[in-house]
Amino acid sequence: MSVVFAILLAACAGRGDSGDPTRNWSEAELYRQAKEALDEGDFETAIDYYGKLGARFPFGDYAEQGQLDLVFAYYRFKEPESALEEAERFIEFNPRHPEVAYAHYIKGLVNHNRRYGWLDRWLRTDRAERDTSELAASFDAFGTLVEKFPDSRYAPDSRKRMIDLRDTLARHELTVAKFYAGREAWVAAAKRAENAVSRFPNSPSVVPALEIMVRAYGEMGLDGLAADARRVLEVNFPDRPGSG
Repeated sequence: MSVVFAILLAACAGRGDSGDPTRNWSEAELYRQAKEALDEGDFETAIDYYGKLGARFPFGDYAEQGQLDLVFAYYRFKEPESALEEAERFIEFNPRHPEVAYAHYIKGLVNHNRRYGWLDRWLRTDRAERDTSELAASFDAFGTLVEKFPDSRYAPDSRKRMIDLRDTLARHELTVAKFYAGREAWVAAAKRAENAVSRFPNSPSVVPALEIMVRAYGEMGLDGLAADARRVLEVNFPDRPGSG
């Protein structure tokens, strides 16, 4: 009985595969067709073909490049979770690949653009006032790229994006610190202001964040910490407005 069942399964599988035009393609042909679909902007077909390439020829000549192309295809097809999953998988299994920096770069781009569509751009929504966890992940991905692959062709753009992300993330911490300070929740206000200063020391938010720290520590009776924050302000920003 089990033999008959196995034969039936094989027959069904054979009939199902007969409608697949790629079933007899070589590895080179499958990659060529996938790349052609990618270049033409047919990302859905490209994803299908690259998936088959990886399944049929996991150790072939085009396997690694196919994985990288698949990351890009998912990114352009607006499938961020799949793009991140494939990028992380490539990084894990190919840490010394010449193009592994590209996988880090795509990770940064994916998180940089998530939940921020054309309507947000049109309305000029301030991303600092929204959840910034994905922006933080983007900052970390670009930071890893710049640290590990400083000479990569993706490093210059990553540095530029990090500056923008740094300012946005610092402004977010400052916004939250101001919120807590307005409600006299001084411990939380000091903590978020300190985050802005310690994590993003070159951002424009440092001065107002230090001012919140001075106020918050003073309100809590932590005069030593308040004096330290004031000293940092006076030494590093002597010409700030109101410093005189």
